[in-house]
Amino acid sequence: MTAEYSAHHLQVLEGLEAVRKRPGMYIGSTDSRGLMHCVWEIIDNSVDEALAGHGSHIEIILHADGSVEVRDRARGIPVDVEPRTGLSGVEVVFTKLHAGGKFGSGSYTASGGLHGVGASVVNALSERLDVEVDRGGKTWAMSFHRGEPGEFAGGSPDSSFTPYENSSRLRVVGKAAKGVTGTRIRYWADRQIFTRDAVFALEDLQQRARQTAFLVPGIEIVIRDERSSAEPVTTSYRYDGGISEFADYLAHDPGVTDTWRLQGEGTFTETVPVLQSSGAMVPTEVERTCEVDVALRWGTGYDTTMRSFVNIIATPKGGTHQQGFEAGLMKVLRAQVDQNARRLKVGNDKIEKDDILAGLTVVLTVRLPEPQFEGQTKEVLGTPAVRQIVASVVAKQLAERFASTKRDDKAQTALLLDKVVSEMKARLSARAHKETQRRKNALESSSLPAKLVDCRSNDVADSELFIVEGDSALGTAKLARNSEFQALLPIRGKILNVQKASVGDMLSNAECASIIQVIGAGSGRSFDLSAARYGKVILMSDADVDGAHIRTLLLTLFFRYMRPLIEAGRVFAAVPPLHRVIVQHPGSKPNETIYTYSEAELHALLSRLKRAGRSWQEPIQRYKGLGEMDAEQLAGTTMDRAGRTLRRVQAPDAESAAGVFELLMGNEVAPRREFLIDASGRLVRDRIDA
Repeated sequence: MTAEYSAHHLQVLEGLEAVRKRPGMYIGSTDSRGLMHCVWEIIDNSVDEALAGHGSHIEIILHADGSVEVRDRARGIPVDVEPRTGLSGVEVVFTKLHAGGKFGSGSYTASGGLHGVGASVVNALSERLDVEVDRGGKTWAMSFHRGEPGEFAGGSPDSSFTPYENSSRLRVVGKAAKGVTGTRIRYWADRQIFTRDAVFALEDLQQRARQTAFLVPGIEIVIRDERSSAEPVTTSYRYDGGISEFADYLAHDPGVTDTWRLQGEGTFTETVPVLQSSGAMVPTEVERTCEVDVALRWGTGYDTTMRSFVNIIATPKGGTHQQGFEAGLMKVLRAQVDQNARRLKVGNDKIEKDDILAGLTVVLTVRLPEPQFEGQTKEVLGTPAVRQIVASVVAKQLAERFASTKRDDKAQTALLLDKVVSEMKARLSARAHKETQRRKNALESSSLPAKLVDCRSNDVADSELFIVEGDSALGTAKLARNSEFQALLPIRGKILNVQKASVGDMLSNAECASIIQVIGAGSGRSFDLSAARYGKVILMSDADVDGAHIRTLLLTLFFRYMRPLIEAGRVFAAVPPLHRVIVQHPGSKPNETIYTYSEAELHALLSRLKRAGRSWQEPIQRYKGLGEMDAEQLAGTTMDRAGRTLRRVQAPDAESAAGVFELLMGNEVAPRREFLIDASGRLVRDRIDA
């Protein structure tokens, strides 16, 4: 280390060296996320061509050797010489940062690849990249090794590579049919750059392709995965319904409204630096047009699903367009609630953003030339003027919907206002309840249900709440529990199916309300995991079909209104035994009691005893319910930590789990019938408790 610091310590990175030196600046990271970002940079260029009206078919191939290939049938990358650099258009696109056809207004009115660094960054971070272009009746080709043009002796990245020394050459490798144009890009990611565990995730690629097909109606995107030794997996995506179909796809709950479409546009001026022929950058004022297209619908749930896009590029962290959407939504709905205050009985209370967003599914898209993003990964839109344009379009279109005299519109807007106000009242009620609990001290009486048999411990992490089916099982469980840390809450049979019921019906149901009250953390959007009174919630139902149904109804309640408990791994299902086998011992030796938990386990035990010449008492006891056990048996098999078995309830993919709950427990009968018929072939008859 030295204190000296002079000009010779400065390092100037030329060309693509900067990308290889600091890849995170361009692709976000060097793990799987960055690897996928490279694919999307290439795909987005093909999609931009489709948006401009050239080519509607894109094919993505994941090859077995780890390479990725993207094919399109668009105009093809220009192959003529770019006058300033003296290089072919292909070489300019793949070797020069900030070079592309999307800076001016001649080629694209709106596009995703805006910075001109996408293809060149992918090239810089690839061990090998091959590009073929069909254009002008010929097939042109060029290869690169870590961004440097040249020729490979073979077809793999390990083949010997000869870089061009004096001048590069765009080779003609074949003939293209008349009128046929397109581009094929195949590259091998450089493992010197990316981490060892970085992989191309097929599921992420399919999700992005599906999303793009929704956003660009009429485009077909085909993904072919050839990496496995089995047959290649091919999936194709094409949707002609646009973002309305996208919103319907994303929504999992029954609708309060239909899917509404809000469309409009606005203009704004901005000052941008324009490069003059003299080489000087001159600030110039230009007029831009911003097109806004929104598809939204409200459902009976409380989750918010929002997808926002700029020129079909996803902006997961929002930006000015999302701020404008929320501002326009707030303006209209607050005005409507104020106008209908007497009917809705809102008093002086004001709705907030969370009340409006509850149950909302929205796809927000804007299209404009040269948007300003925060960073190359394009996750946040920064163009300031877009906020006011989106807010204005949303407010105007939504106000027209509320002013409509059509019967369907009037009925749906009335239901929407009722939902928003009910969300507001639930939020205020939850806040009041929380404040009441905070003010209470140890000397005041508890408001918990009388049927709760609470534990003595105040240690939340160590405490357990058993939700017990029926009063008969409660009596046994009282004697079997450890009263220091185990609490009991009995329920009467099958509770309300909350997947079909409204929030109001759920809260007015005695059993559901008792469970929420006892856990003490609220419900829905206001659920506070840190306020939960118990470390574990254990569902203890009979080991029969009715018990399984009760457990499913309880899980539906927890997933829909107390999901953080499941995500934190704090919900369990008890596993009571099905059989009690008393093995007889000769002489004065006491008999041995063995419990089994399935028919298969019982038959295996009996076969093992028979081979050993052991006998057992007949008849073997078959437990039909928890109430048939005495306290010692229930404690030893189901409640005592030393001998029990618990099944942790988890939902690693919340979106898929929500779809399963809606399929099995929702209002739509036809999909459930189809599922049962299709799944009947996989039924294991021995598992039926008959």
